[in-house]
Amino acid sequence: MPGRANKTAAIVVGAGQGIRMGTQTKKQYMMLGDRPVLAHTLLAFEKCESVDEIFLVIPEGDDSFCEEKIIDPLTPGKSIRLVPGGPTRQASVYHALKAVNGRFDLVVIHDAVRPFIEVDKISECVKTAEKYGACIVAAAATDTVKTVDEDDHVLLTMKRHRIRMAQTPQAFHYDLILRAHEVALKEGYLGTDDAELVERVGGRVKVISGHPHNIKITTPEDLKLAQALLSLQ
Repeated sequence: MPGRANKTAAIVVGAGQGIRMGTQTKKQYMMLGDRPVLAHTLLAFEKCESVDEIFLVIPEGDDSFCEEKIIDPLTPGKSIRLVPGGPTRQASVYHALKAVNGRFDLVVIHDAVRPFIEVDKISECVKTAEKYGACIVAAAATDTVKTVDEDDHVLLTMKRHRIRMAQTPQAFHYDLILRAHEVALKEGYLGTDDAELVERVGGRVKVISGHPHNIKITTPEDLKLAQALLSLQ
């Protein structure tokens, strides 16, 4: 986008093996409508004017497949750089952050298997992170949330209006998220998402509203739901 002072890299994390899907085809490569799940996700970031370059994290050895079957058919106008993944999602993101190598002011991190992310929501997340340093997309809880003990007895009923279900994208100033990952790596800490690592180093994370359709496809049931959602578009 002409006139933007800050440059943004998107990190699309698609290095999972898809064990819970129970198929030989990795979940990010499974067909959703007329194209693979990963292609839907990349297309959203390709269309987003707030993103300048895409770093796609994939399993080692999948480079040729991704270039021929996923990237080339999209004829992208942006550079899509392939990054080999690590043994965990956190390690995969760190590999991508090292590949970014400080060339961008902001990074926006997204799960490859969340194909229904809206272009406007990516932009909103990036712009909010630009202002606050860190931003995540999250959906309001619709069910009552209970905290339980080891024997599944209720300890506490949470205030539902204060609960948010974290999604991606999650966007950060590059220096902040890199430091958060490096501290976690040094301390051997494995978080549940990138925002948690930022919280651990004292960063404040702004939340913007997500959408229930921004699902993460990890099981055969998720894929069926995704097919149904796609038919409504």
